[in-house]
Amino acid sequence: MYDVVIVGGAIIGSSIAWHLVSNPQFNGSVLVVEKDPSYEKSSTAATNSCIRQQFSNGLNIRISQYGLSYLKNFRERLGGDPGIPDITLDSFGYLYLADTIGYANSLKRNACLHHEMEVSTEILDPGQLKNRFRDLNFDDILLGSHNPVDEGYFDGHTMFYWWKRKARENGAEYIENEVVGIEMGGNRVERIRLANGGTVKAGALINAAGPEASRIARMVGSSLPVEPRQCHNFVFDSRNPIECRLPLVIDPVGVHFRADGQYYLCGCPPEEVDEMWREDDSEHEKFLWENVAWPALAHRVPAFESAKVVNTWVGYYAYNTLDQNAVLGFHPDIANFIFANGFSGHGLQQSPAVGCGIAELVIYGAYRELDLSPLGFDRIIENRPFLEKAII
Repeated sequence: MYDVVIVGGAIIGSSIAWHLVSNPQFNGSVLVVEKDPSYEKSSTAATNSCIRQQFSNGLNIRISQYGLSYLKNFRERLGGDPGIPDITLDSFGYLYLADTIGYANSLKRNACLHHEMEVSTEILDPGQLKNRFRDLNFDDILLGSHNPVDEGYFDGHTMFYWWKRKARENGAEYIENEVVGIEMGGNRVERIRLANGGTVKAGALINAAGPEASRIARMVGSSLPVEPRQCHNFVFDSRNPIECRLPLVIDPVGVHFRADGQYYLCGCPPEEVDEMWREDDSEHEKFLWENVAWPALAHRVPAFESAKVVNTWVGYYAYNTLDQNAVLGFHPDIANFIFANGFSGHGLQQSPAVGCGIAELVIYGAYRELDLSPLGFDRIIENRPFLEKAII
């Protein structure tokens, strides 16, 4: 018997675990069930580990601003242990490029929202873009949206390591196993069944299963519009390096790229897949590089005509097909089942606010620091999108 059982121990599950056990008003027991404790195939392991404020939805901007404050005060947030390192943010900024009037107007509308929320977004015309990023080609671009303040790379893996470590030090238990069934009693989850034949009685059950969230939801009779989408990433070198400081560029074709130390990093748009964890995807990787990534790179940055792949990896989005936004909070008809799913590529940067918010729901029955209720499951049942347009 555990007061709280969390299915999934990667970044979201560990954030929730830490925020529960570190709260002095919570005196319950926490179990985290993770089928792959190496996390090798988790979305967390494959993340680009970036954070941004350039969203189209005001709540997502507030979630990022909460996360930025959390990162800047990480040691204090975890109790002041002097062994915990600072987490630095490399604010190279995100640069969205528009090549159509419709998308240009969308970026302008977003920028108006950003200014209301004190985000330092700038709308740049092609001449301004060329002056700032002289190595890039903007001949087909109408305008760009750039925010160089509090947008960029941070060490999310260190954040994950310390959340998990501190959660365990404060009493959370982690086990290697897989949830294969859920037993109900009326409108409540009674217990979970594990792959090893064991069962665990749960006071509350939190679905933090990442790309496999829909499988867990089906066990309680719910349909969750969250599916795994495969994202191919390429680390590459260029014989002709560029001189300007390269932001994270979101090209109109969907490819994004940025500087990554002495190399560069490029990602392709997420793809629907028939099955996860395909063992050999080298032919598809070669196709994507030669037909999608490289042509886009060479067009936008002429020096990247000489790009050469150094490394590749595949990650998975837990993609919400309804509105590309997270699904958070209690199931309206199952009293002790809680969603923390569907982040659509934003899970790492949203994990501080989500961990805090879900812990507050468990302890107090309501959000306190940040109201996340618009992301509730009710909108899924009602087919009422709460849309986020700025998806990468």
